[in-house]
Amino acid sequence: QVQLVESGGGLVQAGGSLRLSCAASGRTRDNYVMGWFRQAPGKEREFVARIMWSGGTTYYGDSVKGRFTISRDYAKNTVYLQMNSLKPEDTAVYYCAARKVPIASYDYWGQGTHVTVSS
Repeated sequence: QVQLVESGGGLVQAGGSLRLSCAASGRTRDNYVMGWFRQAPGKEREFVARIMWSGGTTYYGDSVKGRFTISRDYAKNTVYLQMNSLKPEDTAVYYCAARKVPIASYDYWGQGTHVTVSS
């Protein structure tokens, strides 16, 4: 069983930065992909970024490319999302998720952390 716990959300002004953390417990090494998603009020869930535990290959959604950086600390079993140049449209609940390769769907989700960007 995999447990994911996000932290680091909060209120920030436009142009500011936040770093989200996702602490993972259970078997999340090697064959797992860790992802960040977000959901704004009244909108569908949106893919933000993902990273392979093994090798660290990353991929980003178009709306955050160049502003957000996903990374992982292997020793701490933690995935981070560094968010820079934040915009009001980045306001959402951010969720950490995990899936085991080659399964396409994310089977494990955290409880979410709120990010609010004021203009």
